[in-house]
Amino acid sequence: MSLGPVMLDVLGTRLTAEDEARLRHPLVGGVILFARNYESPSQLAELTAAIHALRTPPLLVAVDHEGGRVQRFREGFTKIPAMREIGKIWDAHPHRARHLAQQAGYVLAAELRACGVDFSFTPVLDVDHGQSSVIGDRAFHSDPQAIAELAHSLLLGLRQGGMPTVGKHFPGHGFVAADSHLDIPVDEREFVDIEMCDLVPFRQMVNYGLTAVMPAHVIYPRVDSRPAGFSPVWLKNILRGQLGFEGCIFSDDLSMEGATVAGGIVQRAEAALNAGCDMALVCNKPESADELLRGWHWEMPAASRARLAQMRGKPHPESLARLHEQNQFLKALDEVAAIGMSNAELPLA
Repeated sequence: MSLGPVMLDVLGTRLTAEDEARLRHPLVGGVILFARNYESPSQLAELTAAIHALRTPPLLVAVDHEGGRVQRFREGFTKIPAMREIGKIWDAHPHRARHLAQQAGYVLAAELRACGVDFSFTPVLDVDHGQSSVIGDRAFHSDPQAIAELAHSLLLGLRQGGMPTVGKHFPGHGFVAADSHLDIPVDEREFVDIEMCDLVPFRQMVNYGLTAVMPAHVIYPRVDSRPAGFSPVWLKNILRGQLGFEGCIFSDDLSMEGATVAGGIVQRAEAALNAGCDMALVCNKPESADELLRGWHWEMPAASRARLAQMRGKPHPESLARLHEQNQFLKALDEVAAIGMSNAELPLA
């Protein structure tokens, strides 16, 4: 059975019979984990192993684990700083900031891979325009070029740790104040203004080998009346056509308020995939997941299957304990722990 185009969540720290039934459905291709699914590294490793064992080829296992406010697994994992902290170092010490971004990416990826997670939805490529509370310090910087440089270094670290990369939230969520979890944000800028600023990190990261992209549930009416995640203009014409992106496209969570403009859950999934997404996320609403699995049919294109295959994590240490025996990892741990100190306290890169 090949992977399907839907990514779902699961109820708790171990798979229930209800979870297993959903995950065996042919429309399902992946699982996204949340804080409620985590107790300890050993429990997480057991959970991911159980998910991977359900199907052949194995389902993808993902998580939102960026650092700062958005880090689902905490106790037993390294505390990853908000990416803004690395951006602050960039202002005085660009070389050091790039080095620390790579070390942060390596630690983040290596720990998740040691517990069987295939990838994290990171890096955040949004430009901080100073008015989005939902983005805020998740963004590296207000300068698009700084974001591109630091995200490239993070990408290298993630790759070193065995993990693909997902740039978000295309074409940029940082200009609007509204939170797409709770509202339907509208960005009134002209395309040229977005292109000259917010698209810069995405364009450069595509050239650097970004594996996947997640579009924003934001409407840019000067470009298209539909949110970017439901827009063939944004995904097919601009992202794939103009930027030349050939990787995987994941929808943002179709349960969010910003997705409701597309209709019910079946209409949302169809709209996302018809617009150019390869996989649609449905999170935290089991009833919506069941409705989608009952009422929808989708034939996976061969190109989508190939793109999803690129999202598998690479071979990893058997456990976090084994990872902590590696000198390279321990050095990176020390440097990541120092992020956020004053420049005078920072270790030399």
